[in-house]
Amino acid sequence: MSLPTPDTGHLRRAEYSTVYEPAEDTYLLLDALENDRAELQAQRPTICVEIGSGSGCVSAFLGRVLSPHGALILSTDINPAANNATRETAAKTPSESTFDQCRTRFVQGIDDRLRGRIDVLLFNPPYVVTPSAEVDSTIEAAAWAGGVRGREVLDLLIPQVPALLSPGGRFYVVVIEQNKPEEIIAQFAELGLAGQRVLSRRAGIESLSILRFTKPCV
Repeated sequence: MSLPTPDTGHLRRAEYSTVYEPAEDTYLLLDALENDRAELQAQRPTICVEIGSGSGCVSAFLGRVLSPHGALILSTDINPAANNATRETAAKTPSESTFDQCRTRFVQGIDDRLRGRIDVLLFNPPYVVTPSAEVDSTIEAAAWAGGVRGREVLDLLIPQVPALLSPGGRFYVVVIEQNKPEEIIAQFAELGLAGQRVLSRRAGIESLSILRFTKPCV
């Protein structure tokens, strides 16, 4: 039976006008997590992190996926309105997990404490191909403008991922075809992480995919 999608109706309020609302890419990531539900529960993660949480829909949904055991689910975003929206979404979503939010880019300022301890890492990055000048040009653009090949933001995170993940830890990321998914998989392979495309779907003119990477246990 499919898990219900977290309630994000509060995003209609004016104070959340700059927050990225759940869309096809969000729902594809939810589907990938639900498909891996049995494996994630068996993994018994203790620390999970979502980078760029926006509405908090994915973090809250992960809490449901991990029930009945739960975990610490830390959500980060550079938009303070997104931090508040995530907090509200999590509070409205029954779960055994503990939720916390941090206003930061990626995991800056807390990376030393998280190094080698993240069991599940999630990222729906700004992946739209744009001029470099649009990247982080506004709070709204930070949610979608990806720069050259739509990869400028993701490429900053990729080198950090292996050190952040725990042994056996997983990294889920949303990409489109213009981001060159196979190149990303090859790049992670050079860093020692096995990767694959686990789910794909067309959304209008875009072809969305979820890539999953796993760090070796030893």
